[in-house]
Amino acid sequence: MSKTEHPLQALASYLPDNSFEQVAYFLQHYKVHLTITRQRQSVLGDYRNAVNGKNHRISVNGNLNKYAFLITLLHELAHLLAFEIHGNRIQAHGREWKYLYSTLLRDFVNNKIFPADIEFALNESMRNPAASSCAEEGLMRVLRKYDERKKGIVLLEELPKGAFFSTNDGRIFKKGEQLRKRFRCVEKDTGLVYLISPLYEVKIMQ
Repeated sequence: MSKTEHPLQALASYLPDNSFEQVAYFLQHYKVHLTITRQRQSVLGDYRNAVNGKNHRISVNGNLNKYAFLITLLHELAHLLAFEIHGNRIQAHGREWKYLYSTLLRDFVNNKIFPADIEFALNESMRNPAASSCAEEGLMRVLRKYDERKKGIVLLEELPKGAFFSTNDGRIFKKGEQLRKRFRCVEKDTGLVYLISPLYEVKIMQ
């Protein structure tokens, strides 16, 4: 995995306008070792608490748009604050973390860092934050509007039933009906059935 250690000033290019100073304060005050990584499929960011004299460590995927990057960074900073206050005595995404994450988000929302549509989605999210922003479909849909468009890449929910698509590992699937929140998809080569998120990015098969 390629990783880049970024000096604070370089971090500004990953953040929305007028948010750098607030972020830099937390990183400096808590002596955070921040790493910006390539895209990871399973996580957007990660936090490791300070131990044995080492600094707190946070990593964030560098392919995220500026608003998604900031939200992910605040998610991980909330873990840091929860550790500073409560140590390891609490659940990772329990009520203490939810309170701290909501407080951080509210500060940035109040400072008008986000566009109106993201601000609205965040206000909804702050009522009961999910363990991952990927689990909040409304927020994910809004954030995706600010991504750079990739040719031939769409969300699974944008394809018609019966359409064939490929995933980033090259496997080909046929889209089926929606079962509750996910779509029933059949892998072409094996016939195996997978339940896939409607917000999963897929490549259109011509």
